[in-house]
Amino acid sequence: MGQRGEDRQYRGRVVVINDVINDVINDVINDVATMVRTLVTQPDIAKRISDIPRHRAARAPDDVAVYEGERTVTFARLWEDIGHAQEYLRAQGVGRGDRVMIVGENSLALVTTIFALSELGAWPVVTNARLTTREIEEIRAHCTPRLMLFTHAASPDALRHGLRYRAREIAPRGLGPLMAADPDRHSVAEPEALANDVAALIYTSGTTGQPKGVMVTHRGLLHYARVTVENRRMHPGDCAYAVMPMSHIFGLATLLLATFQAGGSLYLVARFNVADACAALQRDAISILQGVPAMFSRMLAYLRTQGVDTLHSSRLRYLYTGGGPLEPTLKRNVEAMFGQPLHHGYGMTEYAGSLVITRMDRPRDDCAAGEVVEGAELRVVGPNGEPLPAGTPGELWVKGPGVMHGYYRQPAQTAEALRPDGWLNTGDIGRIDADGAVFIVGRTRDLIIRSGFNVYPIEVESVINSHPSVRLSAVVGNATTDGNEEIIAFVELREGETFDEAALHAHLAERLSPYKRPARIVRVAAIPTTPSGKLHKHQLRGMIGELI
Repeated sequence: MGQRGEDRQYRGRVVVINDVINDVINDVINDVATMVRTLVTQPDIAKRISDIPRHRAARAPDDVAVYEGERTVTFARLWEDIGHAQEYLRAQGVGRGDRVMIVGENSLALVTTIFALSELGAWPVVTNARLTTREIEEIRAHCTPRLMLFTHAASPDALRHGLRYRAREIAPRGLGPLMAADPDRHSVAEPEALANDVAALIYTSGTTGQPKGVMVTHRGLLHYARVTVENRRMHPGDCAYAVMPMSHIFGLATLLLATFQAGGSLYLVARFNVADACAALQRDAISILQGVPAMFSRMLAYLRTQGVDTLHSSRLRYLYTGGGPLEPTLKRNVEAMFGQPLHHGYGMTEYAGSLVITRMDRPRDDCAAGEVVEGAELRVVGPNGEPLPAGTPGELWVKGPGVMHGYYRQPAQTAEALRPDGWLNTGDIGRIDADGAVFIVGRTRDLIIRSGFNVYPIEVESVINSHPSVRLSAVVGNATTDGNEEIIAFVELREGETFDEAALHAHLAERLSPYKRPARIVRVAAIPTTPSGKLHKHQLRGMIGELI
C-alpha cells in the first residue's frame, strides 16, 4: 500500500476515534443533565415530604392529585395552593421549628397545610377533631403550638373546638374556609437541626391514656413512601380511597405520601360512609382500598343487606388492612366478596408506617402480618433483650430508617423505647416463623397473666369473633384480690342477633384452653375505637369497675 493509502487509513481511524470520543462526551453530558434533572425533581433523594408534590407538579402538572366531593385538583393547582398557604402562615409568624396544630378531619385544606408547613420547616400537629375537649387540650398544652387551625368546613367537630378556642373564620388564599385562633407569641421554636429532621408530630395514646408526641422524621416518611409504592406496585393511574385520618400514620404515610409518591390520586373522604364507599367501588372510582378491619367488616355487613354476594369492580386491584389484628373469618369473607386477596401488614407511628407487609406476588392464606420491608431489621427478644429462636413469641424490636427521632419533650419515655444502638422496642409481642412470616401476638401492655400462664388477647378475640353472632370483640385483663388476673370479654353483636352468653361460653370451651377463657362476656352496643379504628382498651378497662 502506498503512502497516500496509509494516510487515508490513518485519517479514517482518527475520524472514527474522534467520533467515539464525541459520542462519549455527548453521553457524559446527557448523563450529567439527567443527573441534574433528577436532583431537582426525583423524590427518592428528597429532603422533606413537600418535595413529593413538588416533583409531581413539575413532572405531571395536569394529573389529578385529589378528588374531594365534586372538586378535582391537579398537582399543579395543589402546588400553587401550597405556595399561597405558606404566605398566610408566614404572616401569622410561623417559621422553622414552630408547631402548628390542625384540628380537623381529612380535607384538601389539611393536605395543603401539611405540605406548606413542611416547606417552612414547621411541624404539623394534625389532631382528629373527633377527640374530646380534654384530649384536644392535653395535646395543645403539651406541644404549645404557635398557631391553631380548625378545618370546620369539613368537620362539625372542628367547628365546636374552634369556638372553644375563640377561633375566627377566615378564608386565606390556597386554603379556603378555616378557623384560626390567635397566634401564641410566646411559643418557642425548636432548634434548627431538630426542626429540619422532624416532619410531623403525631400524638398517640400512652399506656396510661396520656398522649405521647411522636417526632416522625422526613427521612423515615420518604423512605416508607418509596417502599410502599414498590410493595403495592402503585402507579399514576391509581386512585386510593383516603378515609383513614391523616392524624394517624396510616393516613399520613400509607395514603397521602405513598399515593402522591406514585403519582396517583386520592379519593379524599372526611368520614367513613359505608354506602358511599361501596358506591364508589361499584362505579370504578377506586383502585386501592385500604383501611382497618372494622371498616371492611362494616362494608361486608352493608353489602349483604343489599343482597350483594360479590362486588364487581373492574378497577379495584389492591385490598389492604392494617391498624389492628386480622382474624381468619373476616379475611375469608372479604376475599370472597371482592374476589381478590386481602393483604395485611403491621406498623406503628414510631416507625413512620408499616415495617411488615404481605407481598403482592405471594399473598398469605393465614393471617400473618407479612414479611419485613426493605431497610428494616426485626428481632424477637426475651425479657432481658436476648434473641429468641424462630417461632418463639417475644418482644419485637426494630431498627432502620423509619425509627422516630423520639417522643417530644419526654426524654424518659424516649430512653425507655430507644436503645443506644438504634433499636426501637415496639411494645408488641410477636414471632417470626422459619419462612420469615411475622405474626403479631399482642401488645406487651395488654398481656394477661392468668394462673401463671400468658394469655394474648388477640388469640381470644379471634376465637370470639368466629362466632356467627359476633361482629367485634375486645378482651382485657382485670386484677383480682388474690394477685391473679381474670379475663373480661366485651362483644358487639351483628345486627339482628341476640345475646346468648351461655352459647358463647360453650363456643369458647371447644376452642380455648381453660386458662384462656373469659370469666365474663359483656355485651356492649359498640366496641369503642380510637379515631384511627383501633380498639380503645383503655376505655374498656375503665368500664370494668361499673360491672363489679
